Amino acid sequence: MAVAGIYLLSGGHLSALTSGDLLTVACAVFWAIQITLAGTTVSATGRPLALSATQFAVTAVCALAIAAAFEPITLSAIWAAGPEILYVGIFSSGLAFVLQVIAQRYTTPSQAAIFLSSEALFGASLAALLLGETMPASGYAGCALMFIAMLVVELVPGLVRRPLPAA
Repeated sequence: MAVAGIYLLSGGHLSALTSGDLLTVACAVFWAIQITLAGTTVSATGRPLALSATQFAVTAVCALAIAAAFEPITLSAIWAAGPEILYVGIFSSGLAFVLQVIAQRYTTPSQAAIFLSSEALFGASLAALLLGETMPASGYAGCALMFIAMLVVELVPGLVRRPLPAA
């Protein structure tokens, strides 16, 4: 349901797929693997901060190696982009990602995947609501479908496990 919702939210057609879209799909597959492994690792070890620190360190080393190979790195460029780098590093990546990994201790990997896929739902909905951006009817249908998927993941297991009253 979430995939169908994202399909509708993105316009509901596959005719204009580009190599960037395929890379995005590949990235989503690896992101799903990361969410699943993070959830199981944190559940097994009980150490979300150690997992986050390890992931940040590996990512930093890999990104620095790629940047050194493909980009000119200068101290003046780093200084000029310093506020943006600090904001993304501290808040967007650091704090948000650590809180996500900690929260995954209290949910199943499938629930975490559905909740995290809601980023597109809330991003598009709030852009339309707060910023006045327009969205086609298929986009609203996609948002609704994604929201229903989130409710199904949360509510149906509880309803299925509920014992029937004695007659």
